[in-house]
Amino acid sequence: MEVKWGIIGVGDVTEVKSGPAFQRVEHSRLVAVMRRDAAKAKSYAERHGVPRWYTDAQRLLDDPEVNAIYIATPPDTHAYYATAALRAGKPVYLEKPMTLNSGEAKMLMEAQQTYGVKLSVAHYRREQPYFKKVKELIDSHIGTPRIANLRYCQQPLAAEVLQSPGMQWRLNPEQSGGGLFHDLAPHQIDLMHCFFGGIESAKGMARNQAKLYGAADVVSGQIWFESGLLFSGQWAFNVAEQCDVCEVIGSEGKVSFSVFDYRPIVLANGQGTQQFDFEPLPHVQQPMIAAVVSYIRGVGPNPCSVQEGYNVMRVLDDFITV
Repeated sequence: MEVKWGIIGVGDVTEVKSGPAFQRVEHSRLVAVMRRDAAKAKSYAERHGVPRWYTDAQRLLDDPEVNAIYIATPPDTHAYYATAALRAGKPVYLEKPMTLNSGEAKMLMEAQQTYGVKLSVAHYRREQPYFKKVKELIDSHIGTPRIANLRYCQQPLAAEVLQSPGMQWRLNPEQSGGGLFHDLAPHQIDLMHCFFGGIESAKGMARNQAKLYGAADVVSGQIWFESGLLFSGQWAFNVAEQCDVCEVIGSEGKVSFSVFDYRPIVLANGQGTQQFDFEPLPHVQQPMIAAVVSYIRGVGPNPCSVQEGYNVMRVLDDFITV
């Protein structure tokens, strides 16, 4: 079986991160794309060698050659388009955050169960070699993991960035669910879920300190995992410092890594300190897309289920109290 993809929403994320990977993965081909702007849809198709383009999502869903759908629109339309694809009997690869909130995520999870069609969420870092190495070190080289501390900071956005169309929807909670935190934190929270398993409870708080836009710009949260590990995270999008660091401390050692900067992974334990370097991937979603293709073809497991996506959305809701 060849998986023949149609993309709903060929915006910036599909230019390099994901779109080209559909043509590079074995048993996968991109055959149609959709964007409401006809000129941009046509341009994308021509530049990426895609046979057909549409301005109407339903026409793409009705395309008889398309047998799988990648949804890369802003989150406010994820539930709608994903449900339509499931209803059409076409497997879905759904961008993160999965939906606007956990309520929508629960409804989508129920829809997936009703239609019995495959769905994977694009928490793609869990399939990258860098984070597979982090998981291996956590599982085998630091004893029992006890605590995980994550800190992510960045400077306030410049005025011209704030006004750019690609940023404005991200900063509008009605379209994105909650600003930069909702754009970035799903990757981080999903990795913790991937590393440490089931979540027992989560709580947090958030504020809009700088008031540059209508979403929280500082967030703090904690998660108790069923394994007994305590996670603590801080996100600040309004400070002078740039930082992207996570430490997992166990009974016999520690692993330090970044989520977005791909700095060298550092392992410190009784055998000393080791460093592991990885080259950036040209198309960061390619390993995940390969895993999703295997899942759709029935030769591999689901790399990130709708249930796992729902679990991440619940944590985001628990952290945001604005």
